[in-house]
Amino acid sequence: MDPLLAARLQMAFSLGFHMLFAAAGMALPLMMVLAEGIWMVTGNEDARRLARTWTRGTAVLFALGAVSGTALSFELGLLWPRLMAFAGPVMGPAFALEGYAFFIEAIFLGLYLYGWGRLATHLHWLSGWAVVVGGISSGLIVVAAVSWMQRPLGYTVGANGLVQDVVPLLAIFNPAFGLMTIHSALSTLQAIGFALAGGYALALLLNRRPERNRYNRIAVTLAMAVALVPALAQIVTGDFLAQRLYTAQPPKLAAMEGQFQTERCAPLRILGWPVPADQQTYFAIEIPCGLSFLAARDPNAEVQGLSAFPLDQWPPTQIVHPAFQIMVASGFAMVGLAAWFWWAWWRDRRGVRDWTTRRWLLVALALATPLGFLSLESGWTVTETGRQPWVVYQVLRTQDAVTPIPSIWASLTGFILLYGGLSIALVLLLRRIAADEGSDRPEDEDSYDAYG
Repeated sequence: MDPLLAARLQMAFSLGFHMLFAAAGMALPLMMVLAEGIWMVTGNEDARRLARTWTRGTAVLFALGAVSGTALSFELGLLWPRLMAFAGPVMGPAFALEGYAFFIEAIFLGLYLYGWGRLATHLHWLSGWAVVVGGISSGLIVVAAVSWMQRPLGYTVGANGLVQDVVPLLAIFNPAFGLMTIHSALSTLQAIGFALAGGYALALLLNRRPERNRYNRIAVTLAMAVALVPALAQIVTGDFLAQRLYTAQPPKLAAMEGQFQTERCAPLRILGWPVPADQQTYFAIEIPCGLSFLAARDPNAEVQGLSAFPLDQWPPTQIVHPAFQIMVASGFAMVGLAAWFWWAWWRDRRGVRDWTTRRWLLVALALATPLGFLSLESGWTVTETGRQPWVVYQVLRTQDAVTPIPSIWASLTGFILLYGGLSIALVLLLRRIAADEGSDRPEDEDSYDAYG
């Protein structure tokens, strides 16, 4: 197997797997502290049990995420030694800050996990917010390093071809940083919100344990509350990102939209299959002038097509365009589903009909369980694959950063086995948590009198 292809496959597999844990680490702690907050304000025992369950899930996902993240850090040096030699001085400060955020999350997760019934209420809850801050900070700092690869600034290149005179703040807070971090954070909240809502909606739909319907009802409502704002805000941030690409990375925008020819009044394409050899996107539904308007706010604006760039600088359109279509379709589907749910919830509050009796709504929520993760993974596919053939945009090509060692396939096999083992462990542990869900360990039953 070609070393470049094997390295790309391994990174795609590893990043795609680790992203699930990263999303959980950024979003699930928020869910647990919100559930505990509801219990603190209302005294609702179902909310307390929900917080306990999500705490256990956070702990499991954090532990397995630490393993997959550590493996991923080894892969950077193993597969892309020339990238690390070149960009290490720039990316190093960001990864150092990520380490601090990781330790903050780990320390306060331990306090939160073992502090149930042992810490005063407000201290326990505040330690949970520290987990939230640590988890989100850790994820966003990594996104900052990735954003530098999209828009490299804050350094000079010496006579030896290596980076020098690094300005860390300029490198981290580059022009791509703001939108990418906001869009990424929102996508994790959306993914976890819809995943939890779908799981508990399925429990309501099956109704195998009617005594837990109120518990499941609170879980779905809270999860959809967390997912609502990100689902709406993603439309806005995605629009701003497209405008940034129009000037900063026009080949990526062209690949996303299947735009091969430079033209004014460029159409917005829905669906379709791009064929680079023909420089055509077939079977697409075209909205006249739609792309020009969205990208430049001018229906007559000129949009550069892929033909305006050398062929060896074209992103792989047959990956980027379908991934972009999947991301957009799943995003709008989640907006529609959120609107449906909150309409039903409002009708329920007005005494018209209990939303938990709307079978098709519960079916839709259950089917949408993976939708947020599908949007997350396809979005990152667009971000990373659309930058190709550059690993650092217009500075270092991916083929020049890969290791010269030919036996990467062996490493690929080893990491597939590692992540397969982690997947099995994750399923077993989550099944154990699900079996105990809604209950407390016996030693914790009388511990809440210590609060105050």
